[in-house]
Amino acid sequence: MFAPQGPTLRELAVQALSSVERGYDLLAPKFDRTPFRTPQAVLAPVTRALRALGPFDSGLDLCCGTGAGMDVLRQVCRERVTGVDLSAGMLAAGRERTGTATTAPRVEWVRADALALPFGPDFDLAVSFGAFGHFLPRERPQLFAQVHSVLRPGGRFVFPIVAPARPGSRAYWTLLAFDAAMRVRNALWHPSFVMYYRTFRLTEVRAELARAGFTVELHALPELGRRPDGSPRCRLVVATRTP
Repeated sequence: MFAPQGPTLRELAVQALSSVERGYDLLAPKFDRTPFRTPQAVLAPVTRALRALGPFDSGLDLCCGTGAGMDVLRQVCRERVTGVDLSAGMLAAGRERTGTATTAPRVEWVRADALALPFGPDFDLAVSFGAFGHFLPRERPQLFAQVHSVLRPGGRFVFPIVAPARPGSRAYWTLLAFDAAMRVRNALWHPSFVMYYRTFRLTEVRAELARAGFTVELHALPELGRRPDGSPRCRLVVATRTP
């Protein structure tokens, strides 16, 4: 699962026993050599879909990490691209990886809590990749309200969502075991490390986005395949801020 230059088992254990912020600070120098970084196989079809929805002037990558989503935004935004993350280490790794851009769009890296974004309604587009497991279900209404507040009317909040694993499959039991282990860890050890993979359910998320003031559409990402019943393995959620 990990490249030879990736984190050791000991480093992963230290991260897992830290807070989310401290854990990602520790992991940041080697994060891009782990399977946790959103792969190009996902980023490419999302970029294609965003090009069809655009053009956009300014984009926000929510919980940007080392900048996988920033690479997407730089391809579809004309003026400004901003990454926001709680981990100073991940932001530093992102800056180092991408360097200083001398052409548009302008690139910014901002350390902030996604539940208290330090922006006005400045963005046409917000994206997020793989970050929602770090928010408890009770925190999602606040998260979605924050995204709504930083988008201009008509702005879009876009993210991919993978179909749930088939009950009884290997992936199903793997995710169930991981979430169970995290719950035991958080019951026994503080500070907590919130990272759950089975709490972000599409039906609930659609309803919460609607309550936050979004209209929601789903777009299939056919490049990522279909399930045995013919439904897409991955969809793109496109939530548009209503005035």
